[in-house]
Amino acid sequence: MALDDLPETDRPRERLYFNGPTALADAELLALQLGSGMRGKDAVEVAREMLAAYGSLAGVAGREVSELARRPGVGRAKAARLAAAFELTRRL
Repeated sequence: MALDDLPETDRPRERLYFNGPTALADAELLALQLGSGMRGKDAVEVAREMLAAYGSLAGVAGREVSELARRPGVGRAKAARLAAAFELTRRL
């Protein structure tokens, strides 16, 4: 199911806007950074698969960009976006 098919109150971006970032699960936060999914899987599903494969957000953050890029539904552009977000966090 595409995120656009969900009621607005169930979409990660809208939930963050109305309830704040602490209201979102790790998969939803990761999905917002991904921006989109792939054919047959929305961004939240892709994010859940990444979390299952790597164990946690820290596990995802600890991966090389090239490894993230090989994940189905990620690719080079999304992997770069994730790596930049994790690096910004490290620099705080």
